[in-house]
Amino acid sequence: MRAPIPSLLVAPMAGGPSTPALVIAAGRAGALGLLAAGYKTPEAVEDELRAVRSAGIGYGLNIFVPSRPPSDIAALERYRRLLQAEADRYGVDLPPLRLRDDDHFDAKVDLATAYAPSLVSFTFGVPDRIVVAALQAAGSLVAVTVTSAAEAAPALAVAPDLLIAQAGTAGGHASTTSPAGYRGATTAPEILAAIRSVTDVPVIVAGGAGSAGDVRGLLSAGAAAVQAGTVFLLAEEAGTRPAQRAAMLSAGAHETVVTRAFTGQPARALRNRFTDEYSAVAPVGYPAVHHLTAPIRAAAAEQGDPGALNLWAGTGFAAARPAPAAEIIESLS
Repeated sequence: MRAPIPSLLVAPMAGGPSTPALVIAAGRAGALGLLAAGYKTPEAVEDELRAVRSAGIGYGLNIFVPSRPPSDIAALERYRRLLQAEADRYGVDLPPLRLRDDDHFDAKVDLATAYAPSLVSFTFGVPDRIVVAALQAAGSLVAVTVTSAAEAAPALAVAPDLLIAQAGTAGGHASTTSPAGYRGATTAPEILAAIRSVTDVPVIVAGGAGSAGDVRGLLSAGAAAVQAGTVFLLAEEAGTRPAQRAAMLSAGAHETVVTRAFTGQPARALRNRFTDEYSAVAPVGYPAVHHLTAPIRAAAAEQGDPGALNLWAGTGFAAARPAPAAEIIESLS
C-alpha cells in the first residue's frame, strides 16, 4: 500500500542544491525531500538513491521528461555567435550545438521502479501512461508538474496520483510546455485554484512559500501539500554553490527575473549581468542552450563570479537563511 505524503515537500533542485543529506534531513524532520535526477548519470542517481534508502526515511525522486529537439536551429546558431564574447571572457570553448538529449530518461525510470521511492515526480512534460502505471505498481505515488489548467488535461490523461501546480513565483525552471509565451505571472494561490477547478486529483502547490503563514494558507485553500525549494537553498545540507550563497546574502540581491538565457527554457533566477544582457535575445531551445552555456557557467562558478551564473531562486528568496534543514522545516510548520 502506498503511503500518503506529508504536507511539506522539499523541492528537487537540480544542478547541486538537492543532496542526499538534504533529503535525509527533511525526512527526519517530518517533511518529504526529493532527489533531483536531472543532469546526473544513472550511476550517480543510483548512488544517491542507495544513500537515502539506507537512512530508512520516506523520500522522492524527480525525473525530467525529454523535450522535443529545438526546431529553430538558425536562432540557436545566432545565440551561439552572441555567446562567443562570454566564452572569450571566461577563457572557454563553446561546444557545438547539441540538439538531442533524453537525460537518460529510460534508465532513470528503471531506477525509480526498482527503488520505489514514496513519490516520483516528473518535470518538463508528461510521461507515457505505461511509465506511470509501472511506478504505481512498484509502490510509488506519481506526480506530474503543470503550470496551467490547460497543461493539466494531458497530465491527467496518464492517471497520476497527484498534480504539482507550479506557480510563476517558483525558482528554477518552469515546467511549462509552452515556453515561448511563458511569463511566470501566476502566484501559488492562483495556480492552485486554477488546477483544482479542473480536477479532483490531489494537488501539490509550488512557488513562493517561505513562511508558516504561506504554507498554512495554501493548505487551507485546498493544497494536498506544499512544495518549497528556494527557502532551502541556504540550508546547511544543501549543495548550493558558494557563489550563489554569497549572491543571495548580498545587499545587491533584490529581484528575480524569468529568463531563457541560460538554458532555453523559462526559469526564474536572481537578476544578474547575464540575464540583463541575454534574456531579450535568448531563443527557446532546451536543452540545446543549456549545453551551450554550460562551460561559461562552470567557469564563472570556478572563478566565484555570480555575473554569469544561473542563480535559480523564487520570488521569496529573501526568506532563505543559513540554518539546518530541520530548523527551516520547523519554521514552515
